[in-house]
Amino acid sequence: MSESKSDDENPKAKKKGKLKPIILGTVLILVLGGGGAAGGFYAAGMVGGAHEEPEDPNKPKIIMKDGTAVSDKEANKATPKQSSSDFKVTYHQIEQPFTSNLSNSQSFAQMSLAVSTYYDERVFENVTNHEIAIRSAVLMELGQQDALELEAPEGKLQLKKRLRDTINDTLEEKTGFGGIEDVYFTNLVVQ
Repeated sequence: MSESKSDDENPKAKKKGKLKPIILGTVLILVLGGGGAAGGFYAAGMVGGAHEEPEDPNKPKIIMKDGTAVSDKEANKATPKQSSSDFKVTYHQIEQPFTSNLSNSQSFAQMSLAVSTYYDERVFENVTNHEIAIRSAVLMELGQQDALELEAPEGKLQLKKRLRDTINDTLEEKTGFGGIEDVYFTNLVVQ
């Protein structure tokens, strides 16, 4: 009887031996095929890394300290930790002063402004071309200010930030690009 058991066990062992290479081959093909497909999708940009849109050639360029004009993308590569000391700052005085009544009081404010940018002259061309819209937006913002707030240094700093945002919002609406880095009071009188 012991012979019959050994005959029965041997065919089963032979069947397992033939099935094992077939399973390993199938798994290997699936793994290599899946890896190849994933690599192809990655290389095509469908999976992984962000799809970069081409940069608008009409967008103003950042001016580096050495005077070279570079795109935002190139500036990020050149100086990964962007600090204001890496770029050339240019200033533009807005010619006419702004005068507006202040909110909830008999007071009014008169101010003259200058703006700065790290971008090329196209930002200031946009400021000049859309000065009427900018003046209107600035006067609307100025008219919402409280006289007591403008007497404190913190109030003036907050107004500068709001005016910068207002000018950038107006430029973005009109041209698709803001670019104003800061706003400066060259004259400010509150009466």
